[in-house]
Amino acid sequence: MNILSIQSTVAYGHVGNSAAVFPLQRLGHEVWPVNTVQFSNHPAYGDWRGRVSDTTELAEIIRGVAERGVLARCDAVLSGYLGDAALGEVVLDAVAEVRAANRRAIYCCDPVMGSIDRGFFVRPGIPEFFRERAVPKADIVIPNAFELEYLSGRPAATLEDALAAADMVRGMGPSWVVVTGLRRAAADKEETIAALAVGEGEAWAVETPYLEAPSNGAGDAFSALFLAHFLVSRETAEALSRSVSAIYAIMAATREAGVSELQIVAAQDQIVRPNELFKAERLR
Repeated sequence: MNILSIQSTVAYGHVGNSAAVFPLQRLGHEVWPVNTVQFSNHPAYGDWRGRVSDTTELAEIIRGVAERGVLARCDAVLSGYLGDAALGEVVLDAVAEVRAANRRAIYCCDPVMGSIDRGFFVRPGIPEFFRERAVPKADIVIPNAFELEYLSGRPAATLEDALAAADMVRGMGPSWVVVTGLRRAAADKEETIAALAVGEGEAWAVETPYLEAPSNGAGDAFSALFLAHFLVSRETAEALSRSVSAIYAIMAATREAGVSELQIVAAQDQIVRPNELFKAERLR
């Protein structure tokens, strides 16, 4: 499969394309990465160097790829962190061009905006762009719990709330809404974290123990993994199960190493064959 991946990149660490490209390649996919920003490291460190791409530069790079005559062989477009709302229109133009060349191509949108612990961490206009422009055009949308609440305008504190919120986002246009980061706590058991996939007439959830470990880039890697497995199998439950299991393995390796960046390379064999496979439970 060939995937055009349009999102951020960093020289040090694993977020954006730096978290997505290698797992996609490790699973046997060809990736055409186009970078919306080029930073030294992810901004959660507090300082960084680099810059956001301008619209002309981003469009020129995508145009150069198109001039190779390969868009008819592009199976999917994956988008993530933008850096500026104006870049979003360039992404949507690319999606339209790919779909014109290959009507079977799908658009998977990771609406990177913020998180429960940090709130919004993107420039003004980006949340509105995702909600009003990108989500209605996507086939698959992969928000975290915070982003789901913003897109739907509903709480997502419980699994039932998240299902209702995902249904609302599906009503905006996408066929599938896949939600990450649904933390669940109960007095009689350890804290867990769940991912949820909601489509027409079906919903699946995968739950794992919650691991306290650095997680910047985990959502980017998950979106890439889910898309990769979905493209091959077209089985949502399998894609969700394998993606969650691989991310759990990466998080476990990161915690064991005691470092601040995801151990994607060290855990590469488990990206392909996780030691522990967490099964998807059908909710409806």
